[in-house]
Amino acid sequence: MRFTPQFLDELRARLSVSEVVGKRVKLKKAGREWKGLSPFQQEKTPSFYVNDQKGFYHDFSSGKHGDIITFVMETDGLTFAEAVERLANMAGLALPAVTPDAARHEQRRRTLHDVMDLAAKFFAETLASRVGAKARGYLADRAISPATQLQFRLGYASPDRFALKEHLGKLGVSVDDMVETGLLVAGNDIPVPYDRFRDRVMFPITDLRGRVIAFGGRALEKDVPAKYLNSPETPLFHKGDNLYNHQTARKATHDGASLIVVEGYVDVIAMVTAGFAGAVAPLGTALTESQLALLWKMADEPILCFDGDRAGQKAAYRAADLALPFLAPGKSLRFALLPEGQDPDDLVRSGGRSAIEEVIAAARPLAEMIWSRELEGGNFATPERRAALEARVKELSNGIRDEVVRRYYRDDFAERLQRTFAPDGGRGGFAGRGNFRQGSGGRPFQPRGGGGANRFGGQGFGGGRRGPPGPIPLPSGPYQAASPQLASSPIMRGQRSAISRREALILQCLINHPWLLHEHLEEVAALELAHPEAHKLRAGIIAAFAHDHHHSPDPGEQAEKMRGDLENGGFLQSLQRVEGAITTAAVWGAREGAAQDDVLATWHQLVALHRQWHSLLRELKDAELALGEDPSEANLAWLRDVKARIGEVDGTEALIEGFGELSGRFQKSV
Repeated sequence: MRFTPQFLDELRARLSVSEVVGKRVKLKKAGREWKGLSPFQQEKTPSFYVNDQKGFYHDFSSGKHGDIITFVMETDGLTFAEAVERLANMAGLALPAVTPDAARHEQRRRTLHDVMDLAAKFFAETLASRVGAKARGYLADRAISPATQLQFRLGYASPDRFALKEHLGKLGVSVDDMVETGLLVAGNDIPVPYDRFRDRVMFPITDLRGRVIAFGGRALEKDVPAKYLNSPETPLFHKGDNLYNHQTARKATHDGASLIVVEGYVDVIAMVTAGFAGAVAPLGTALTESQLALLWKMADEPILCFDGDRAGQKAAYRAADLALPFLAPGKSLRFALLPEGQDPDDLVRSGGRSAIEEVIAAARPLAEMIWSRELEGGNFATPERRAALEARVKELSNGIRDEVVRRYYRDDFAERLQRTFAPDGGRGGFAGRGNFRQGSGGRPFQPRGGGGANRFGGQGFGGGRRGPPGPIPLPSGPYQAASPQLASSPIMRGQRSAISRREALILQCLINHPWLLHEHLEEVAALELAHPEAHKLRAGIIAAFAHDHHHSPDPGEQAEKMRGDLENGGFLQSLQRVEGAITTAAVWGAREGAAQDDVLATWHQLVALHRQWHSLLRELKDAELALGEDPSEANLAWLRDVKARIGEVDGTEALIEGFGELSGRFQKSV
């Protein structure tokens, strides 16, 4: 079987029915559904309905019914395989390679699902046994009733290093299967594999079919290295592509419940217990692009609920940055911040459903979150600084890929700028609404009161610090939180005027050496690319590769075919911009005709440096925010250290020039 159920589920998860059908049928919103004229026969009154939550369309006039694959087959006259390939191209999803072992692999996955189900049952039995008394006490302290424990299939892993291993072994499960599902820890330096989860409350993680694919374990002792331990990446589980409580939340949101994203397993259970059945959580990581797409499949504006402390604010800002490029008409996020020092579980137990409802009712739009961050702690005493703010929010809006949403964000930010900096009684009547004004004695511009306290505890648009109402305190000393590296980085500026040299080299490597994608496809898809055009070109490269896999044995023919496919796909100008961004011709490994070892050496260095650069930029922002809050010697030393490491990356990057001894070039020492 070439297209496994797992692959088809992923395809359906990435593309909504209305998105696919909407390319051929003009749809209008009708409650929770969409309606339009039948594409299968002539009619004047709409009788064709689309339901994104259930994943199907139904045509009352012709009686036809199906999902996105059926629709493409019916309307375009394609075979099943052709329809799947077209939809995979639309979704940017690489097609699985056709191998004789495909059917065997699918059977293997079914076997692994059985193993995980047996493990979940064992953990649940252990929780109910004498050994699970301590775990039952923990759950009772968290007000998780026995009925709720059964609902979420909670369990307990005993402290015994081999309890699960021995139990599954008696049932005929092999050690290899236990290792492959992540239930055992194994390795060359571990002579006897042992249970991964020990002395932990167990939270089964399920897929959309309700099958257990992984576990999260909460330690009961305080001195363990990890409070929460998740299953590793396995053939069944990719933590960035799943959500806790996804299956239940999808049905709840279809029935009208709000979709609320919280941070942990216990938070989800507390929310569901309080009546918020549409609660989900990421799986031990910050929100990912894949998880964001899953959320938008369930609701147009999911509510992200974070702790009200500084860490919660930073998590909210990261989520806003992640979502900004992918915003579409009607698709956005809202942000709700809890009272400081409380998580959803605490709030439910102290204030019940009404306390959560109050927090949710105060959720803020994404645009307001972005604006608050840009003003937070800023000193805008000079025209130049105000101009820099204007340039920064303009660049942020430019990073939005959808043209219509981008235009509205530009207008919204322009209005906020005028409202913020208009003098009292100035044009537009914005006085007293968070505007900046010149105070007595030549004091710097700073936000006025009168805007109403926001969830960050600040006033007007300048929120961000908790405390009594009033102007936001400005950082003391000469330090201003906006280094040249950070101000010009994709984190702060979004789209830049040109593709960076490093991103251009990465793309050139893939264009000139498509064979790299055979082994590095997932790596390529996961790379953070700052420029929207680089994103689009990468998608085009992957689509061209997926179309025929470039199976020609001649690397030159592969490159020629790739370029031809891209030019035919409308990427000619993008290819020219990539060439123009590469100002150094000495990176031989990215050029056509380079030896394979040179290409691989260059590729590994480019990717490593690219990841390191993005990691350092994020750390730089954290360091600048910390110094803005607390201008201590320790924070200043942290900032200097990050900047020094950024300089080292710049220096290391220069050393990749000159690689190419095998390609007939002189190789510099590294």
